[in-house]
Amino acid sequence: MTVSIYNTKSGKKEPFSPLEKGHIKLYVCGITAYDYCHIGHARSTLVFDMIVRYLRYRGFQVTYVRNFTDIDDKIIKRAQEQHTTTEELANRFITAFHEDMANLGNEPPTLEPKATENIPEIIAMIQGLIDKGFAYEVQGDVYFKVDRFDHYGSLSGRNLEDMMAGARISINEQKQNPMDFALWKSSKPGEPVWDSPWGPGRPGWHIECSAMSRKFLGETFDIHGGGKDLIFPHHENEIAQSEASSGKPFVATWIHHGFVTIKDEKMSKSLGNFLTIREILAKYTAEVLRFFVFSTHYRTPLDFSETAMKDAETGLDRLYTCLAEIARLPGQGDPNRAPAAGKKNVSKINTLVDRYVKAMDNDFNTAQAMGHIFEVVKVLNTIRQSLPATPAAADLALLHATATTIKELSGIMGLLQQDPLAYIKAKQEKTLSQLDIDQTAIASLITERKTAREQKNWSRADEIRDILLHHKIEIKDEADGSTSWQVKI
Repeated sequence: MTVSIYNTKSGKKEPFSPLEKGHIKLYVCGITAYDYCHIGHARSTLVFDMIVRYLRYRGFQVTYVRNFTDIDDKIIKRAQEQHTTTEELANRFITAFHEDMANLGNEPPTLEPKATENIPEIIAMIQGLIDKGFAYEVQGDVYFKVDRFDHYGSLSGRNLEDMMAGARISINEQKQNPMDFALWKSSKPGEPVWDSPWGPGRPGWHIECSAMSRKFLGETFDIHGGGKDLIFPHHENEIAQSEASSGKPFVATWIHHGFVTIKDEKMSKSLGNFLTIREILAKYTAEVLRFFVFSTHYRTPLDFSETAMKDAETGLDRLYTCLAEIARLPGQGDPNRAPAAGKKNVSKINTLVDRYVKAMDNDFNTAQAMGHIFEVVKVLNTIRQSLPATPAAADLALLHATATTIKELSGIMGLLQQDPLAYIKAKQEKTLSQLDIDQTAIASLITERKTAREQKNWSRADEIRDILLHHKIEIKDEADGSTSWQVKI
């Protein structure tokens, strides 16, 4: 089987093969460090965390570079508002970002370069573009000549002439063309500056990523990723300046994930529907958020709502409950007993890995892959519920081995990383603390039910069972005559 990836530039799924056998080089645009990260950032980091984990699962070595933009107009403006330096502000929110990533359970990238740490490489690239006639300097500012690059608009599918016709007249009369974009910005009072051949100033946003990706991954590499909002102008401009600089193709495959909305509306602080990662994780676990994100294909718009998160939590609980029930089973069984699992169920279990891989090879279709896992969980529950008091050794071996496989496959999405028994116990304790019934009342009802059963008052016994179930308490009559109970999560 071969991994196929939807390439934004070609507009279709393509069989993926790394430029260097067995080694994938991936660059993802990171945050502009001036504020706490929101759910859109969460989706981006989770998507590429999953992609990297899966590609490594498929046997590839992956060099994953995700940058920090730590000098930018937004950073300068926010630092001025807070009466601090751009360095202090950016470092503060880079630290906060790392805390968020750890809380999400993301694995760290191979490299996390900062723009300010790569100023010499940025300046060298700009100078090269000037020397080749793709850029020009005016009074300390340097601009890229978009009309000198023949393939401008190839990623976004835009035509330069149409863009120029629809562009507003630039308030910057220094530009030769209103679509030209800044590679270097001359210094203004109160802004951080670096020396350059064109005078003191700072880099533009687009050139930062081109210089850093070339430094750490080479002039041509395998995959470049980010959100759909970066296709134009950021990634379009990266292509122009990188290919103009090197004369070589910049990136083989472009991956862009869909937007996140809140109740079908775009996130906006003005609308009051702007949610940070910290706000979400204060209410839900990281695995619930991951389940929610991966229940939808990464290219599809993702609508955040309380209902969707509750559904994700319920789905995650189903997975953990199945694994916990299997963990409670004995490790050994009767080797002479015929297995209860039929051929059809065994076949579904044995083909899980192949079906999962087929789904993930198809442009990382996590929603379909999760569907295969749930199908097998349903089979496992059926087998487990049909087991006799002394199960067949073959059944137990099958259940335990499949539970291990499910944990491994789910781990590619960062799911089922906790001990199932500990997860269920903590969940039940939390749920019990929120119920309108205490353990004394539960014990009293169970005792009354036992008396009713002894008196063959079956209707009262059933009524008590229903009362407990109404309060989310499930009871089970054990073989030794006792009755156990647990909270229904």
